[in-house]
Amino acid sequence: MKIGVIGSGQVAKTLAAGFLKHGHDVCVGTRHTDKLAAWAAEHPKAAIGSFAETAKFGEVVVLAVKGSVAADALRAAGANNVTGKTVIDVTNPIADAPPVNGVLKFFTTLDDSLMERLQGEFPAARLVKAFNSVGAAAMVNPQFKGGPPTMFMCGNDEDAKKTVKGILDQFGWQAEDLGGAEAARAIEPLCMLWCIPGFQKQDWVHAFKMLR
Repeated sequence: MKIGVIGSGQVAKTLAAGFLKHGHDVCVGTRHTDKLAAWAAEHPKAAIGSFAETAKFGEVVVLAVKGSVAADALRAAGANNVTGKTVIDVTNPIADAPPVNGVLKFFTTLDDSLMERLQGEFPAARLVKAFNSVGAAAMVNPQFKGGPPTMFMCGNDEDAKKTVKGILDQFGWQAEDLGGAEAARAIEPLCMLWCIPGFQKQDWVHAFKMLR
């Protein structure tokens, strides 16, 4: 597929490299191309463009920016460029404040989520929350002693979720569909839980697993 990755941080670069590894065509969107100069040199098959160019390029669009600028990034990408497309929402609503005893602060409440806010502003995009509950080091084909980890996902469009499930399968994850966009109210705080061992024990390579 043609994948447009919006963002130039470590998560965006890791996912973009993962898509290249699995044979997809990739364009990475950034406001500052210099941030991607070294990465682009290492991944010459990837295209680099603006947010709008990247969103237009992608059959699937990955939103991998800070949660506080997620809406601005989609606005810059252009509503028309994400209309009808699967948009993988990797963002978390992390507030610009330090963690308290390892617990992050969010700018949302348990009665809403960043994904729901984005879906409300961009109703024609088919958002799917995924990849937000693990660090970049384990996003692509992770290897854990306990076997493939679980990636919790949600969204209102069933076809879009099937597309994301296929990507998760390819990337070595067991997808767990938790339903509609409201489930992001529970999935986004998994980022808080995931980060606590990192802040307290410097353990940044772990993941969740659903057992039955």
